[in-house]
Amino acid sequence: MPKPRDTWGSRLGIIMAVAGSAVGLGNFLRFPAKAAANGGGAFMIPYFIALLLLGIPLMWIEWTLGRYGGGFGHGSAPGIFHSIRQKNRFIKYFGVIGIFGPLVIFIYYTFIESWTLAYSCFALIGKYAGITDQAGMRSFLSGYQGLEHNGYFQGLGPAYVFFLITFLLNIVVIYHGIKGGIEKLCRWALPMLFVFGFLLMFRVLTLGAPDPRHPDWNVINGLGFLWNPDFSALRSARVWLEASGQIFFTLSVGIGMILTYASYLAKGDEVVLSGLTSVSANEFAEVILGGSIVITAAFVFFGPRDIQSIANSGTFNLGFVTMPLVIDKLPLSAFFGFCWFFLLFLAGITSSVSLAQPAVAFLEDEFTIGRKKAVWFFGIATFVLCQPAIFFLKNGVVDELDFWGGTFLIVLFAAIETILFAWVFGMDKAWDEIHRGADMRVPGVYKFIIKYVTPLFLFVILGMWFWQDWIPFILMKNVAAADKPFILGTRIGLAGVFCILAFLVKLAWKRRRPQKAQVAR
Repeated sequence: MPKPRDTWGSRLGIIMAVAGSAVGLGNFLRFPAKAAANGGGAFMIPYFIALLLLGIPLMWIEWTLGRYGGGFGHGSAPGIFHSIRQKNRFIKYFGVIGIFGPLVIFIYYTFIESWTLAYSCFALIGKYAGITDQAGMRSFLSGYQGLEHNGYFQGLGPAYVFFLITFLLNIVVIYHGIKGGIEKLCRWALPMLFVFGFLLMFRVLTLGAPDPRHPDWNVINGLGFLWNPDFSALRSARVWLEASGQIFFTLSVGIGMILTYASYLAKGDEVVLSGLTSVSANEFAEVILGGSIVITAAFVFFGPRDIQSIANSGTFNLGFVTMPLVIDKLPLSAFFGFCWFFLLFLAGITSSVSLAQPAVAFLEDEFTIGRKKAVWFFGIATFVLCQPAIFFLKNGVVDELDFWGGTFLIVLFAAIETILFAWVFGMDKAWDEIHRGADMRVPGVYKFIIKYVTPLFLFVILGMWFWQDWIPFILMKNVAAADKPFILGTRIGLAGVFCILAFLVKLAWKRRRPQKAQVAR
């Protein structure tokens, strides 16, 4: 018999863990920048359309498939997909993406997450307090990242130390399992995150017009900059793609983490309301907190002329360059600086431990090895894989990893999930499975949306990318000549990791004993 599977302490535990995996750096860094750079309020129109047609359906699909596959003792995408059509020998290989994608994101996300822990300490000791302009703060960030030698840092040493601390914290949490590690972390980290978020939001919304020379640089106009729509932006396909991508990124759908988390549910556990609850928590963090803090604060201190360039300067600059300068202008700047960066750290670590779970669950369930040994294997492999992201950051390795793990594969995997759920599993059977033990019914229109609209939406997104960007991207048309060997090496390395995972899936099914009945949950 297989070893007993790890379990959640409660239904609330899994909801908080799924919400924790979704509430990440993208809520407070990526969302404000994308919204402000793509039409402000107009961005929110395709954003909410994508939420209704992609985000919520995919959330229900993943909760339902995960719970169903977990009934057969599977906690990762290959096994869960195999449980849908057990006579099909190839269907499990589609699930390799559900392990590969989170793994790719983990090996660069953890390094970025470590920056937030470092800056939390820097805020308290006032290390960047004397910097007064964006050029100086960019130089500070570049020095910390090891991209340049300056008066602030002489090499990558401090960044690597904080990476080691962050990586070790992740492994310790994962090592202690579902109930004792991930659930326990989310139970205290999420409330603390929201407390810091409310403190910052309250402080920003009470700024008024701090610069007497510019009375129109005020909170109301700052909120207006983000929310007043520029409807001409809706004619751009890029705005729709960016909004859809943000929904994937922020809800953690199309990655494989929710499949794994839901696999630990009992057969009759509720998924409809649980999925909506986790979506609601994430959207509150992103739209209400993330949308109120960053752009509004930047507007009241830098004004409408610079705010667009700030929004377009990228998520790293927005969070690590602009926000420290803004917060430094406030009373108790060290305290609020710590609140900002530790909020980001909490958002990051609740997401990164979730990124690890699909690979660990695969080793546990398909090779029937103990969690501690599985975490050791995962920790050693990912530590080695993290090194290129750290040492070749300036050569575009992180951007390349982010494209494959955080963009392309998410959409591809979501499309595969939807087709398997609605067309292979069967929409009528899937509809009954969604409502097994449900506390509320899904509106009937979603039966049509999940079967037709969601997959069509996903294939349109993929088709537009192949039509517009596939050839230039593959040929590295926009990559500097000096960086091309690093990008090519990254692609070869990723292909190698994918092949290894596919081989492990094949090996697991060769050695896995057929099960005559569902695993007791």
